[in-house]
Amino acid sequence: MKKLFVTVAATAFMGMASSAMAEDCDTVTVAEMNWASAGAIAHIDKIILENGYGCNVELVTGDTMPTFTSMNEKGDPDMAPELWINAVREPLDKAVAEGSLIIGGEVLNEGGVEGFWIPTAIADKHGITTVKQALEHPELFPGAEDDSKGAFFTCPTGWNCRITTGNLFRAFGFDNGKFELVDPGSAAGLDGSLAKANERGEGWLGYYWAPTAILGKYDMTLLDFEVEHDKAEWDKCTVVEDCPDPKPNSWVKSEVFTVVTDDFAKKAGPAMDYVKGRTWDNRTAGKVLAWMSENQATNEDGAYYFLENFEDVWSNWVSPEAKEKIKKAL
Repeated sequence: MKKLFVTVAATAFMGMASSAMAEDCDTVTVAEMNWASAGAIAHIDKIILENGYGCNVELVTGDTMPTFTSMNEKGDPDMAPELWINAVREPLDKAVAEGSLIIGGEVLNEGGVEGFWIPTAIADKHGITTVKQALEHPELFPGAEDDSKGAFFTCPTGWNCRITTGNLFRAFGFDNGKFELVDPGSAAGLDGSLAKANERGEGWLGYYWAPTAILGKYDMTLLDFEVEHDKAEWDKCTVVEDCPDPKPNSWVKSEVFTVVTDDFAKKAGPAMDYVKGRTWDNRTAGKVLAWMSENQATNEDGAYYFLENFEDVWSNWVSPEAKEKIKKAL
């Protein structure tokens, strides 16, 4: 009941605050994408834009392609807080050149990251920082049906990364008889294997991505592939099932930016500075996602958790005047 009262009171306060200051920034529609990091940042934007910059924010349901298409063709919503632009690069570049869409800050300043990970404790203890170094120590990565082999956890059946991981498993020589490719069976199985290894202080080697809740909870090290992303090889073989002769390759960084419409930029005023400067790293995002997962929290809960516990991060995004308004609201 106490939590419900606080939530209702906060909502009422924000409603009065945004109503009183809406003339400063007008109404802004913000896409709340259907994955955790994007959902949390959308609510963070709502709280900051309403209380710090006088906007009246309406959240609308979104996803990468539908949101981008609607922004590009209809100018609505005004803002996509976390757009993975690799998926829409060509039409986005065209829209930016025409002036209808504007790219704001790089919301995930490390980008979306995919690759092979091991527990940081294992990496530090044994000096393992690269894929080749992990290959030399199958004894550190238990979990295979054959106890004499190391376990390499791949993606569950049906995920596109299963093909990529399988090809890179062979390309880097993990099929040398000393490792076994382990199918976790499901997303829960993959998470469970990683969590179990960390809880026991054991080694774990396999595919994962960031930012995610589980990498916010457990300290994991991304292994260096020691090769640049080769797009031609990637398209020709790395992503092709049963490619006969895969070569070492690496995932390309997924660039993740905030994108707004030209109309928003014109009416936003100082809020546009916030949109351009708002950025966080994967570790911070992961910590918020981990808290949300552990507490079965909503995107709005996650936003308040972040604002209450990471002032050293978000205070760099806003003006001193906005900071004081936001702190007072919180």
